[in-house]
Amino acid sequence: MAHRVKLVDYASDLVGNRARGEEVVQEAWLRFYGATTRTLFDEPLGYLYRIVRNIALDGRRKQVREARYGTDVYDTCSDTSLAASPSPETEAIHREQLAIVQAALAELPERTRVALEMHRMEGYKLKEIAAHFGISITLAHSLIAEGVNHCRRRLASSNSGTLGNSGENGAAPFVQ
Repeated sequence: MAHRVKLVDYASDLVGNRARGEEVVQEAWLRFYGATTRTLFDEPLGYLYRIVRNIALDGRRKQVREARYGTDVYDTCSDTSLAASPSPETEAIHREQLAIVQAALAELPERTRVALEMHRMEGYKLKEIAAHFGISITLAHSLIAEGVNHCRRRLASSNSGTLGNSGENGAAPFVQ
């Protein structure tokens, strides 16, 4: 492949690691080869660079997810222990935690509560929340952090020996 070195350099810049860049190019080549057996492209090199870019960006997103949640979210979903229903005790603990968080949310100022709900429950980005309220992104972040910290304090103060600790099967506390 005549452009391999340039593709690896490009991928390495995107992923920050030459070895991972090699893997990205290899995966891109396999996808590209599979696509070219079905379709003839006007700009095959451009298409190959696009595949490399997409694979590299997908890999970075996966790294961010894993760093944020401590594991590969998609691998966790296939874990058989998650398919089993939780014990009645675990369900009761989670219901209690949910009630505490709902009460804590009700105690927050409306703007803080709405910002937190938009971000954590509805998936809005900080930029969108800031635009909704006509505030800076920094202030939107502060509102969300304030709301999360309030909920965490409420959960911690309600801790009766079981609440807030890891539950059965290592279940994490409700608010992360």
